[in-house]
Amino acid sequence: MFFSKDIGIDLGTANVLIHVKGRGVVLNEPSVVAIESDTKKVLAVGEEAFRMVGRTPGNIVAIRPLKDGVIADFEITEIMLKHFINKVGGKKWFSRPRILICAPTNITSVEQKAIREAAEKCGARQVYLEEEPKVAAIGAGMDIFQPYGNMVVDIGGGTTDIAVLSMGDIVTATSLKVAGDTFDTAIMKYIKNKYKLLIGERTSEEIKIRIGTVYAGSRNERIDIRGRDMVSGLPLTVTVNSEEIMEALLESVSQIVTSAKLVLERTPPELSADIIDRGVIMTGGGALLHGLDRLLEDELKVPVFVADNPMRCVVDGTGKMLDNLS
Repeated sequence: MFFSKDIGIDLGTANVLIHVKGRGVVLNEPSVVAIESDTKKVLAVGEEAFRMVGRTPGNIVAIRPLKDGVIADFEITEIMLKHFINKVGGKKWFSRPRILICAPTNITSVEQKAIREAAEKCGARQVYLEEEPKVAAIGAGMDIFQPYGNMVVDIGGGTTDIAVLSMGDIVTATSLKVAGDTFDTAIMKYIKNKYKLLIGERTSEEIKIRIGTVYAGSRNERIDIRGRDMVSGLPLTVTVNSEEIMEALLESVSQIVTSAKLVLERTPPELSADIIDRGVIMTGGGALLHGLDRLLEDELKVPVFVADNPMRCVVDGTGKMLDNLS
């Protein structure tokens, strides 16, 4: 039997990570649920459902219940959360847990309420909502409670949160719906337009990871990709290189750069001086995009560092905050 636990949840568009106090990160699975479209019966959740994306017969749909960092499908989100909480031992708990959930900075009060309700329905005794960039900064090892400026760029699956923090709070911030998923879509679109080839989400993510870059001349690799030829309707293989992927990603990445500049422009001068000294920390899965740190460094004229384990910064941050909930 476990007594009541405190749980930290990074409710991401692409992945859900759960931290249980005293046990560390116990779950990291894709935010996907597979259901039968006519009966609405849930067939698989998480990793198992993710393997079905783009590969299911007509009566089975793989749904991603979170879009751009917020709940797009309330019922499915609740099913998914319940499944994950039970998977980490939720059924064996004596009393109901306290849950800390992270959300993007600019979500509306209605969206906040939806996240709260979903957690309450999963048996939470108390629900705390925290802003993602703040938690990511703590998870990346920044001491945000001192009177210094810290800047964090958190690039997730659905949203990018950019914030300047000081004295434990956000001074200026922005959140934009351009992130990992946007990069994948941009690659799909580019290949469709240039090669008249249709590829799926998973293929485009693989291209992004294996050969993608956003910094000129920093990577020169090729990959063979397979998809469906739009002209003949038959399977086809083409070869793409890093330069083409850079071209595909240019527009989305420049939106992130512009937003980062805007946040810096709105930052008080004393804190700006701190950021020149301390640099910018990048967190989230999108921080792993090849060359993005160098591009930001060139554009912002300040040092840019990628956190040690960027994918886990938010969930590690919830862990640290759970230790100091009171």
